[in-house]
Amino acid sequence: MTQNESFEQLTGNVFNIQRYSTHDGPGIRTTVFLKGCPLRCFWCQNPESQSMKPLLMFKKDRCTLCGRCIAACPTGANEIVEGQMFVDREKCTACGACVKACLAKARTVEGKSMTVAEVIAEVKKDRLLYQNSGGGMTVSGGACEMQPDFTVGLMRAAHAEGIRTAAEMEGAFPWEVVRRIAEHTDYVLYDLKCMDDKRHRAGTAVSNVRILENAKNLVEMGKTIKFRTPLIPGFNDDPDSIAAIAHFVRDELGLSPAEHLELLPYNNLGEEKYVRLDFEGVHPKYQRQSQAYIDELNALRCSI
Repeated sequence: MTQNESFEQLTGNVFNIQRYSTHDGPGIRTTVFLKGCPLRCFWCQNPESQSMKPLLMFKKDRCTLCGRCIAACPTGANEIVEGQMFVDREKCTACGACVKACLAKARTVEGKSMTVAEVIAEVKKDRLLYQNSGGGMTVSGGACEMQPDFTVGLMRAAHAEGIRTAAEMEGAFPWEVVRRIAEHTDYVLYDLKCMDDKRHRAGTAVSNVRILENAKNLVEMGKTIKFRTPLIPGFNDDPDSIAAIAHFVRDELGLSPAEHLELLPYNNLGEEKYVRLDFEGVHPKYQRQSQAYIDELNALRCSI
């Protein structure tokens, strides 16, 4: 087995491959979403990405109560109670038997094992678009740092095909893990959610100390980098929070916030996923910030 063959057969847990992405780095890109994340952001758009394991997503509004899933399930995880279908998550192994049986397409399994070669075969389909737009492949998550060997394998395979790469990083990992991935990617997208460590812990269940240290290390490494801040109502979308992040980028990292910091308006696309996964708690149903308010925050960012 050659060296190339060895890393092309590496396997990882993937939950989505999104083509024609325009917000995950320069140009038109294919974004590969990996499973696994140490953060527990209360606004997470992709809660199915948090666990490394495959998860069953059940769209209850599509269920016709035909009972085919009950007959198909090898562990007896499905049951009709008082006219509603319930999934016993402790029994469910996300084997996919009920997905195949469901004629209403109310069920999907989020996450599957793929080899580097299988992923790159999908990525290569849009090679011409990458060449014409300056795009390429972005590895995201979850957190791509949760699967460093697989992420590096994807980067190496893409480069072998002449495809540019980007990594979307959380940064809450040992520097050696972050450095290793950064060495193999052309462009880094890096989240800066909040400068206050106490608030960061409350919102994500993880300290920001290592995240900020790794941000400095990446800049010192000379990586081409874009910092991004998802604007969460009541958490970090106030002027003081944005000013603090912008000052960190300017004063601690020596970069222009106008060029290297992007503010991302709140996105509520993940709200229904919490119900479909039977996750405890309720995803906050916030309203997206008005464009006028986004413009104000961007003006502030660019003035620092």
